[in-house]
Amino acid sequence: MNFSRRQFLQIMGLSAAGAAAWQLGIKPRMAGLAEVSVSRMLMGTVVNLTVVGEDEGAAKTAVTATLDRMSQLEAILSRHQATSQLSLLNQNGNLSQPDAALVAVLNQAQTISAQSNGAFDVTVKPLVDLYQDYQTRNELPSETAVLATLPLVNYQNLVVSSNRISFSQPTMAITVDGIGKGYIVDEGTAVLREHGFNNILVEAGGDLLASGQKAPDTSWQIGIQSPREKQLLAKFGVENKAVATSGDYLQAYSMDLRHHHILNPRTGYSAPELASATVVASSAMMADGLATAVMAMPPQEALPLLEQTTAVEGYLITKDGDILQTRGFHAEKMG
Repeated sequence: MNFSRRQFLQIMGLSAAGAAAWQLGIKPRMAGLAEVSVSRMLMGTVVNLTVVGEDEGAAKTAVTATLDRMSQLEAILSRHQATSQLSLLNQNGNLSQPDAALVAVLNQAQTISAQSNGAFDVTVKPLVDLYQDYQTRNELPSETAVLATLPLVNYQNLVVSSNRISFSQPTMAITVDGIGKGYIVDEGTAVLREHGFNNILVEAGGDLLASGQKAPDTSWQIGIQSPREKQLLAKFGVENKAVATSGDYLQAYSMDLRHHHILNPRTGYSAPELASATVVASSAMMADGLATAVMAMPPQEALPLLEQTTAVEGYLITKDGDILQTRGFHAEKMG
């Protein structure tokens, strides 16, 4: 059974009517407040915005501005849009006067790469392309093909500054799929706050940032679902925190889920231990990047990385169904 990221990381506390309203637009008023929810396709996934406030009209205006900003960022960071700055960098091997958004994402990516000893690496795109090319033929790449591609993957050969981004080696390429969506969620949240709204939830394909509260004295409730069955394993409340999940079920290259889209850049293969990783952090970009990183690591390396990173907690599920979590991760078990 395969799930989307949003199905895996559920936003809880919705009645049947409320769940329908999530898709339709306006939720019922609670405690004298309007709760405005809007969904839109962006970044190849569904983006959901929920804003709680006194002025419904102002909330709608803020949501429109937020979605516009998120669309602008997608046009900069997407590897699927031929005219994006990221695509131009991949085509030319260098980019002058890069947008501040691309610089910010790559700087954070380089930090996580160093922290994870290369388990997270945006230069993994040649490997991703290799697997996707073979997938069109329902095949997996040979060991020879993987080994031939690995020399193109090395975050230390990506040079980033405020006025230029370049590759130290020809034919390299990057993808920010494992971190860029988190950045866009952060920026969307910032727009809503600039419009005066602090009780908000911005979610994109399972990466989310929850600001303030869902209702007075009620935090936003997040549920973690089993990566193999439609069963909630745990739930927890968040306020002013980001949550992201990565898993082997999202884009599998083999039926047994041993091969999937999260590749260990150091080996060229998916790490064999984890089925999913949920990370809580201060920003969605950090949570997104770390969730991707730990999926490419053995648990004995992943847990210490999360424990040693300030204001970060994690909840890991192995392929055997074992649950591993950082000491500060507090959740209520379900079922």
